Amino acid sequence: MSNLVLELRQGEVMIVNGAPIRFRTRSRIELTAKARFLFGKQIMPPDQVDSPARRIYFALQSAYIGNETEREGGLESARTFIAEFQAATTSDLVRMILDEALLAAESDDCYQALKLVRRVIQHEDAVLGKIPDVSIPTGNNDRHAEHQSRHPGL
Repeated sequence: MSNLVLELRQGEVMIVNGAPIRFRTRSRIELTAKARFLFGKQIMPPDQVDSPARRIYFALQSAYIGNETEREGGLESARTFIAEFQAATTSDLVRMILDEALLAAESDDCYQALKLVRRVIQHEDAVLGKIPDVSIPTGNNDRHAEHQSRHPGL
């Protein structure tokens, strides 16, 4: 893994390997080893889990940054929520994206799974006529991302 340099704002929270860290000052850090991390708007707090796609995201978030027990439970919950969403949606593209997300999560690439589910959240918001939630990053300006989503249209 190449080193990853991140700039974090004062007050921003970052979770590294399950441990939350709040930055008191603007900071620039360099990760020199593989770590499971999310920060800022990538972290979905429990009070934002108010839709089926957000339940999937939260479960995958737990599978990604939680402790060992939380990771297992998060992945199992994600499987259940994905199956329910796929049964309810009429979009073949959404079903395909959710299949890819689950495959990524089961291959221990939960960050990629989260990126894919953020696209599903955008789709869900559009279908429900919901105002887009600016606290959920779309992946386009995602400082953590190494690869763009294969589904930029959704």
